[in-house]
Amino acid sequence: MNSIKWDWPLFEALNFDGPEWLDGVLLLASGIKAWLPLYLLIIYMVWRSYSWRGVVALVVAMGVAIGLADIISGIFKQQGLLGGLLPEFPARLRPMYSDGVEAFKNGYGSAALNGSVSGHAATIVAIALLSSRVVRRGWFTALMIVVAVIVCYSRIYLACHFPQDILLGALLGVVSAFVGLLLFGRIVRLGARE
Repeated sequence: MNSIKWDWPLFEALNFDGPEWLDGVLLLASGIKAWLPLYLLIIYMVWRSYSWRGVVALVVAMGVAIGLADIISGIFKQQGLLGGLLPEFPARLRPMYSDGVEAFKNGYGSAALNGSVSGHAATIVAIALLSSRVVRRGWFTALMIVVAVIVCYSRIYLACHFPQDILLGALLGVVSAFVGLLLFGRIVRLGARE
């Protein structure tokens, strides 16, 4: 079954011409600056539980997890550091550049034409999962789930990705988060030996 056949109706249901304020909110949610207070909260929560060594371990582990997610998603979009690694991989246009999406366009543009695996979904899921597993507080985990859902949905609403792209990105984020979590554990254990 062609993935776009099931993907398209779901995209149509999730992507609609919402009010102007919603466009602004989801455009903001899709960026980095809006989440700076959240990143500070993550650092604070890790500092409370692990001291500054834990913060350093998290920053290193998060850097690896995000870097891994971003590089791998770039491979599938045929861009970035290793973008030419899979030259035979069929590129998939972002919805905003696909035929029949004119009704869903909201003025947001992307420099990249292809969007096979969502880098935003991969990185936010990696951040959410890794930080939730490190902090281990129910309210914090719930907050991170809400943030991940908002960011992932914003990519569909802005016509940057089809739902399948978000799902693939989220799965990549899960794998990247577990790599980061393993690294975090090793760094914390090494610090405890000193």
